[in-house]
Amino acid sequence: MTAKEGANPSADPVSPPAAEPRATVSGTPSVPEAGADSNASTAADSSSSESPAAVAGTPGGPASEAGIPDAPAAGTDDADGGTSSAAEPALSGKASAADAGTPSAEAPAPSGEAPAADPEREAKLKAAAEARAARAAAKAAAEGSAPTADGGTPSAAAPAPSGDAPAVDPEREAKLKAAAEARAARAAAKAAAEGGAPAADARTPAASASSGDATAVDPEKEAKLKAAAEARAARAAAKAAAEGEAAAPPEPKPPSPMQPQLDLAVELVRTLTAEDAIEEAYINELDGHRPTLILRGERLLAAAELLKSHPKLRMDYMRNLSGVDYETHLEVVYHLVSLQSGREIAVKVKTDREAPSVPSVVSVWETANWNEREIYDLLGIDFPGHPDLRRIMMPDNWVGYPLRKDYEPLDSEV
Repeated sequence: MTAKEGANPSADPVSPPAAEPRATVSGTPSVPEAGADSNASTAADSSSSESPAAVAGTPGGPASEAGIPDAPAAGTDDADGGTSSAAEPALSGKASAADAGTPSAEAPAPSGEAPAADPEREAKLKAAAEARAARAAAKAAAEGSAPTADGGTPSAAAPAPSGDAPAVDPEREAKLKAAAEARAARAAAKAAAEGGAPAADARTPAASASSGDATAVDPEKEAKLKAAAEARAARAAAKAAAEGEAAAPPEPKPPSPMQPQLDLAVELVRTLTAEDAIEEAYINELDGHRPTLILRGERLLAAAELLKSHPKLRMDYMRNLSGVDYETHLEVVYHLVSLQSGREIAVKVKTDREAPSVPSVVSVWETANWNEREIYDLLGIDFPGHPDLRRIMMPDNWVGYPLRKDYEPLDSEV
């Protein structure tokens, strides 16, 4: 309650009786001494109007410090016998209230005593000031304002309009700090996604402004960012390795464990039969690294006898004999096995599709008898030297060879 609030604009300019109590510095009513003359009373009034009690409404006055509001000065006779106006102390109190910056309250009842300040109103003013300070702090944090020299936010350091600087609500501070840390984590994740180097401190200026202290980033978020970075690095390394392998020439394959056996067979066949007996020799990796020889048809019988009888080879058993249609040519394949060493070797002979013919090896391996008849029946390959070459599955009057890829049956139901 200020002097402005204590002033009554409608009060009668005539001063109240001299016996009415007057507010002093200590708040105790002053009773005039009996027998005091008018001049003494006037002088006392004049001195009281300039005393600390009269200016108690100013911010620096003792009454203001003691929390006692201004009381309206009682009107007294002046030196000329006139009456001093009660509006003068009120105007002085108004100026004091304007200097103090305190909002005016309801006008009290016109009494001579100074009413006490309303605690409820003071509490409301303090709460409003705290709310304004919190909103200002939130706005400063959202705008990413830099921290002040003392580490606090500008809005939190601003004085409240109530005259005291209220402390910021700890719960609001915690919320602002959490929001700043979340923004810092998002910024760090974005920087990591763009391939930027991680900063030494993942916090943003907004986080520093909201907390004022260097706080660590959430360990869970740090772990996720680290895992994402490692995954990206692994993908990049795999991509670079794939591109490097495509650009670099392929490394030579290690030699097959069956390569010595193939070399031995090639050397013996070329040396003991004919130099041109072998068209091609290779290791069939898809068939268990099986050594394979492609022989000329006219050299087949001589090479077959060598493979069976030579002591270093001893391919004395023909396990399988089959025919293949490659559309460009026909082929006969012999799978040979040594019963003594267990070694295996494959021999192939190519022939023409128009007049396919391969010498018979029944004289070397007896098991080739029915196999050659089956190939003749289904693929039409002739085996000169066979003892009984005729159809074995189809009727003798059957037209065509059913396993050829160009075979067209005369009867669609067959």
